[in-house]
Amino acid sequence: MKAWVLHEVGDIRLETAERPQPQPGEVLVAVKAAGVCGSDIPRIYQTGAHKAPLIPGHEFSGVVEELGKGVSEEWLGKRVGVFPLIPCKNCAPCQKKQYELCKQYDYLGSRRDGGFAEYAAVQAWNLLELPEGVSYEEAAMLEPMAVAVHAMRRAGALEGKSVAVCGLGTIGLLLLMFLLDAGRRGEAAGPGRPEGEKRIFAVGNKELQRETAMRLGLSEENFCDSRTMDAKDWLFERTCGAGADVFFECVGKNETIKQAIRGTAASGRVVLVGNPNSDMSLERDVYWKILRNQLLVTGTWNSSFRHSPEDDWQYALKRIANKQIRPAGLITHSLRMEELEHGLHIMRDKTEAYLKVMGRF
Repeated sequence: MKAWVLHEVGDIRLETAERPQPQPGEVLVAVKAAGVCGSDIPRIYQTGAHKAPLIPGHEFSGVVEELGKGVSEEWLGKRVGVFPLIPCKNCAPCQKKQYELCKQYDYLGSRRDGGFAEYAAVQAWNLLELPEGVSYEEAAMLEPMAVAVHAMRRAGALEGKSVAVCGLGTIGLLLLMFLLDAGRRGEAAGPGRPEGEKRIFAVGNKELQRETAMRLGLSEENFCDSRTMDAKDWLFERTCGAGADVFFECVGKNETIKQAIRGTAASGRVVLVGNPNSDMSLERDVYWKILRNQLLVTGTWNSSFRHSPEDDWQYALKRIANKQIRPAGLITHSLRMEELEHGLHIMRDKTEAYLKVMGRF
């Protein structure tokens, strides 16, 4: 089969690889679409993966073509999405079905071969059957969608009066989509509007982010371009000096974490979503803000996948199927398998504006 194989840091090649044989409990998925995650870029070009050689890619979907021993015949020919985290099922979090917190997990695309290939071996437990009307490209976005849902639920973001999202990459924009879908208002407050409406504000630093946020339903007045405005001052002005009840930090940089802490209302919640770009540190006056405003600072990691109607993946899939959320609108680059490295370079070098880079297999 054809596969993009990472041999060492910076050395990824399209080559002929051995087609995987599904082991007991696994299936062979013919990959139809694979998204490039922001975390793939440092993995390929800076830090390396947990092993090499490795086929990257953890956001993918496809069709089940072959079954390993012990897998139900019902899976054969099914269109599927793939939960990439493989839990041990034995540790304390796994015993509580908090599989995203597994202490000894494996992972497709970073610890074992993933979806940047024509075929991938996947445990049947990690499959999610796709309903009719859900495209492979949409299904390949289920993983970042579920991450956004998990962050929203961790924050209790449906409760507070005002919510801010800082960082409008794929996760931040998906979070914006889910919050608007859940009833948050994207318009500015004003005469004639009901008192106490739940509002959402967004902070970005690219024109494409602004345009996309507007298209999703955010008003110009509720968008802060951090290139020209101080996000904290802007947010306080929009909330009559209070700040946001919930502030999602989706960047992972010292300066935006400080903005989040300073821009959150007393007794509010700061949700750290972005993967760290460097070591983190807090100045004393920023730390004082946490204490004196009695802020709750919480992290969020991955997503819940429990084979239950209430988990994050089912929440996301239901909204795709009902056309409430249209994630394909975030795909800016749709590339053939042979062109995938071009998309990696765009994301690495920032040579073009992009949101989601998607490979078609």
